[in-house]
Amino acid sequence: MATGTVPASFTGLKARESSLGFGKSMDFVRVCDLKRIKSGRKKISMIRNSNPGPEMVELQPASEGSPLLVPRQKYCESVHKTVRRKTRTVMVGNVALGSDHPIRVQTMTTSDTKDVAGTVEQVMRIADQGANLVRITVQGKREADAAFEIKNTLVQKNYNIPLVADIHFAPTVALRVAECFDKIRVNPGNFADRRAQFEKLEYTDEDYQKELEHIEQVFTPLVEKCKKYGRAMRIGTNHGSLSDRIMSYYGDSPRGMVESAFEFARICRKLDFHNFVFSMKASNPVIMVQAYRLLVAEMYVQGWDYPLHLGVTEAGEGEDGRMKSAIGIGTLLQDGLGDTIRVSLTEPPEKEIDPCRRLANLGMRASAIQQGVAPFEEKHRHYFDFQRRSGQLPVQKEGEEVDYRGVLHRDGSVLMSVSLDQLKAPELLYKSLAAKLVVGMPFKDLATVDSILLRELPPVEDSDARLALKRLIDISMGVITPLSEQLTKPLPNAMVLVNLKEIATGAYKLLPEGTRLVVSVRGDESYEELEILKDIDATMILHDLPFTEDKIGRVHAARRLFEFLSDHALNFPVIHHIQFPNAIHRDDLVIGAGTNAGALLVDGLGDGLLLEAPGQDFDFLRNTSFNLLQGCRMRNTKTEYVSCPSCGRTLFDLQEISAEIREKTSHLPGVSIAIMGCIVNGPGEMADADFGYVGGAPGKIDLYVGKTVVKRGIDMEGATDALIQLIKDHGRWVDPPAEE
Repeated sequence: MATGTVPASFTGLKARESSLGFGKSMDFVRVCDLKRIKSGRKKISMIRNSNPGPEMVELQPASEGSPLLVPRQKYCESVHKTVRRKTRTVMVGNVALGSDHPIRVQTMTTSDTKDVAGTVEQVMRIADQGANLVRITVQGKREADAAFEIKNTLVQKNYNIPLVADIHFAPTVALRVAECFDKIRVNPGNFADRRAQFEKLEYTDEDYQKELEHIEQVFTPLVEKCKKYGRAMRIGTNHGSLSDRIMSYYGDSPRGMVESAFEFARICRKLDFHNFVFSMKASNPVIMVQAYRLLVAEMYVQGWDYPLHLGVTEAGEGEDGRMKSAIGIGTLLQDGLGDTIRVSLTEPPEKEIDPCRRLANLGMRASAIQQGVAPFEEKHRHYFDFQRRSGQLPVQKEGEEVDYRGVLHRDGSVLMSVSLDQLKAPELLYKSLAAKLVVGMPFKDLATVDSILLRELPPVEDSDARLALKRLIDISMGVITPLSEQLTKPLPNAMVLVNLKEIATGAYKLLPEGTRLVVSVRGDESYEELEILKDIDATMILHDLPFTEDKIGRVHAARRLFEFLSDHALNFPVIHHIQFPNAIHRDDLVIGAGTNAGALLVDGLGDGLLLEAPGQDFDFLRNTSFNLLQGCRMRNTKTEYVSCPSCGRTLFDLQEISAEIREKTSHLPGVSIAIMGCIVNGPGEMADADFGYVGGAPGKIDLYVGKTVVKRGIDMEGATDALIQLIKDHGRWVDPPAEE
């Protein structure tokens, strides 16, 4: 790698003409322009940013062998341990946000803002649950007037929780409510432009500049008012509501989300206003993580230190919503990113606080003890775009009795731990291992467990249990047994679980020749210990780090393991094996799995999951595993719902309608349905959905295919049936399985 110290005065390239993901003000430097060049793999070229701030920017070749040096995209303080990113403090009323303070939790009211008494009551319930902030939608003049009454009533009742105004399409309303609320959330995609209908996707540079000038003209009065009254601001980009102008240059991408927010941030900075935070929300956790990373990478380049509000928008309800939020928010918290969080659920707002707090506590604890592993060089992980590392699936070898190709799934595997008691009821076990068959549904879309782990083998004389295992092996389901069990009570054609010590001592050589091996690895071993993997023909690796290891971070240990495997071209499939403690709360299990495994799967690192939790229901663990894979966009085994959490703009009972739609459509894997209370953020909010059910007017529903409205003004009574007919018309419907 060419290195050297260079000034920042070389000819720049516009960022929108580059795919590298940095703002327009960043310069790129050619090697021939360097005054001093050094060589050496570990030396870093530095360039001082012309913007205020001390940050020195690391440079690296744009691609292998390229003469063009670009900034190394640092997005967190450390990739080998959790170190909280240092930020400035932003005051929201009497609550401080930033790295010197606890991670704050918040939610949003679902009441009609004009209903002052109802909104006040809801805010008090939320505050009583321990929220630090409450957001309230303020869509018009009447809601802005009500905001003053809400604030005054709460103060009279001794509730001083800061209030945040959620603003879309309404600059004048934002100006009004800034006089009483503590923080204003603006959406860059629709604050200064009502269109956002994706009608114009070609802009000249002149058109682009004129719209930037229009934004500054409309946004400046709000910034000045926030300065005058000491208010805070959230510049909150949504993946689904990017403006036509941003779409024209960046498409529907994380890079466009970052640039959309930066346009507004530059205006704030120009006016010397710094009491703001950023957010980069998306309903797809993978997109959400990429967008936040790009945002922080850009801030490192610019020398900015603004706090982050984290959230996965339209996450849904129940375990689905908690899992998506854990994947997105938990991933970023593991890297020390995030200062305030919201778990968006299609549930009463006070129900969001508990999972929110669990996530915040997890992040605070990881950063407090700096969970991680010894430093290592990371060269292979893709931080900003999903590129899956796919392990080599098993192949059928000549002379083998059993076809092992079914023991892992190409889109992501689910493994389950099975007890002897479960084996004693084989028919029930078979049903637990696989979802019901649905006529016309491809087998690859079924929620079918791929392999099982047996901690103890049944005695040889237990013919019923042995027969159950033989049947599983005969249908290509993998059965994994510990080495000690296989040596004393051998099961024909089982795979055998060994650790590095058992490999080093040669104990595994007592097995019959050709036995398939599954190797358990912690990830924090010395590279000398891991070297033995180069001499083993393993079917898969289980990354297995006990929860009792307090200071060692599972995510960081796994990253270190994947670096070793990539460095030595070892293409073993890797299964994330998480053993939870006894009596763990279900929400902690979901959040722990989403954070510890999801943080790796969103980077394409890993080929499946094995979740163990003594005392937890088998079906719950299996469903959680499949939910995690689906949330990471790996294996699609059920209908995907993009469901907003409701707010004062909602035009129908979201919880009731969501339940009704789910009941009738939950058997459609591969189909994505958006259930939206209103269309405030435009059809783009359903960027990931195949079909949309959207409140268009009181008592009326609009139906969408993708981003296109196809039916308007349908009476609510028949809207669910109309949605089903729309799915049928597009050939995406299969009949549900018959009830047994």
